[in-house]
Amino acid sequence: MGVDDIINKGKQMFEQNRDKIEEALKSEKAEEVSDKILRGAADAVKKVVPAEQHAKIDEVRDNVDKNIGNQ
Repeated sequence: MGVDDIINKGKQMFEQNRDKIEEALKSEKAEEVSDKILRGAADAVKKVVPAEQHAKIDEVRDNVDKNIGNQ
């Protein structure tokens, strides 16, 4: 099986399970996990960028968080 075959199989599986995947992404568990990961990533980035960039980091984190989980 070549790389193209693997990619096509992945696309097929995604399309066949789209409803379940979207439901899982909007679940309470996804919200908990995403909040923890996004908070950790934002905090890590804030340690290496100037303080004046922290508000932008929070804005990006919030925009990503709106699309994952249920809040």
